[in-house]
Amino acid sequence: MGLFDLFSRDKKESLDKGLEKTKQSFLSKLARTVAGKSKVDDEVLDELEEVLITSDVGVETTLKIIGRIEERVARDKVMNASELDVILKEEIAALLEENEAESTVLEPIDETKKPYVIMVVGVNGVGKTTTIGKLANQFKQAGKKVVLGAADTFRAAAVDQLIIWSERVGVDIVQQGMGADPASVAFDTLQSAKAGNADVVIIDTAGRLHNKVNLMNELSKIKRVMDKVIPGAPHEVLLVLDGSTGQNAYEQAKQFAAATDINALAITKLDGTAKGGVVIGISDQMKIPVKYIGVGEKMEDLQFFNKQAFVDSLFN
Repeated sequence: MGLFDLFSRDKKESLDKGLEKTKQSFLSKLARTVAGKSKVDDEVLDELEEVLITSDVGVETTLKIIGRIEERVARDKVMNASELDVILKEEIAALLEENEAESTVLEPIDETKKPYVIMVVGVNGVGKTTTIGKLANQFKQAGKKVVLGAADTFRAAAVDQLIIWSERVGVDIVQQGMGADPASVAFDTLQSAKAGNADVVIIDTAGRLHNKVNLMNELSKIKRVMDKVIPGAPHEVLLVLDGSTGQNAYEQAKQFAAATDINALAITKLDGTAKGGVVIGISDQMKIPVKYIGVGEKMEDLQFFNKQAFVDSLFN
């Protein structure tokens, strides 16, 4: 059993509700594509391509999915249009599973690394601090001792928000206030975590624009300092993206991946948008595992990404 428990009925209901806008938009477009059609032909595939692109799956991933369906059509000769949703579901599920096979992230944390250090990055407004708070809560509920590090010292509000989350969840926090050296905060946080025999450390970092080179240099400095305290830290660099921004989230992911070693993604705010297809495109194109998705405001609405459950919900 995984750290965050098996995919429960409550989580399934939360996922279904969180993806409601995406499902309604996606399935209605899909229904229009096959309306009055008897077989899957070039016209249907062209319309399906438009459906996927306008659902924020992304051009490259869409072309990959269409290509796979074309191969099946050629092999099976005649394919009933009424089967298109089943075929599409199978191909999307297969695509996500293939990407999972390339991933090394199968559990929320590596239990052999103690403390397990997570550095969280992302631009302002994506839900970074909220994601950290919800993660801290879930780790604590799983019996882990958690320490937060307030290394987003550019904004006073960022430190204050993290302090509020630490109090709300009931976990320790290390902070030096606004204007402090982020690397110094990270250093002190890891020292404190080691001394306190913590299981998980979550470091918040500055959430300014992703195209500022000096800020990326700052992230590199934080990583170097952490590695001195705990060799190999951070074990995870988690990029938080706002799913409601659609393809802009994918562009941010590319920019961050080019500047620092991202090895996990969290896609938030999927409950407020019809752009949930971006999860499929980012997972396929980035070759970085989507580890968490945010499908609501409640603590438990930040979910460890279950690929099969996501696809099932999307086509339910």
